[in-house]
Amino acid sequence: MRPSVWRVVDAIFADRRLAEVYDPLDPDRSDLAVYAAMADEFGADSVLDIGCGTGTFACLLARRGLTVTAVDPAGPSLAVAGTKPGADRVRWLHGYATDLPPLQVDLVTMTGNVAQVFLTDAEWAATLRAAHAALRPDGRLVFETRDPAAKAWLEWNRERSYLRTVVAGVGAVQTWEDLLDVSGELVSFRSTVVFEADGAVLTSTSTLRFRHRDEVAASLAAAGYLVDEVRQAPDRPGRELVFIARAVRASSGGGTW
Repeated sequence: MRPSVWRVVDAIFADRRLAEVYDPLDPDRSDLAVYAAMADEFGADSVLDIGCGTGTFACLLARRGLTVTAVDPAGPSLAVAGTKPGADRVRWLHGYATDLPPLQVDLVTMTGNVAQVFLTDAEWAATLRAAHAALRPDGRLVFETRDPAAKAWLEWNRERSYLRTVVAGVGAVQTWEDLLDVSGELVSFRSTVVFEADGAVLTSTSTLRFRHRDEVAASLAAAGYLVDEVRQAPDRPGRELVFIARAVRASSGGGTW
């Protein structure tokens, strides 16, 4: 059952104009190679991508011949995803992980900031349970989360994040982030996007939850997973952790990690 309160999707994903420039403004997705390599490492033939956004990773896997289901609550992002090479081989679902039809996949992924957008314990637990239900026995859930000890938010200011990018068919676009608030594990920031062609200024306010490693591990155990490994993100060592957890069914007995 879906928790009673879900956050409104951030404008940067839900606003059509922002969704259309999301990829050109962040074209380096070399981080996804890590996840593609893990799909190979674990021999996955079928993948569920939770929080697929504009579909870069889902399409990458589909072009490699994997069976891919991708879910996201932001309609405009899915519209962008549908235009990409390989999109016709992906099963796109508009909604939350808790809305999924019955599935049995080898691998569930949450790339980028996805695992941190679930702010409440109820949202996070429901998402982990939904992923567990979608996995075959001993299938794996893989996701990354920023290590709070690295305090990534200290770089979220205009001085350090400002970029000016020329987007084909759109013109010059300015972007930057401003830190708004740090309250315990919750960090809020505002993204600003300026379209020079018409002077439009669009903003999106986001909040991420920075869970500590032990807290993440405990939440996985409570949802029926065994943590096989916690790796450093190879492109951001010391800044992000990659969790690899197996879905254990009650009939499989217990275990330790």
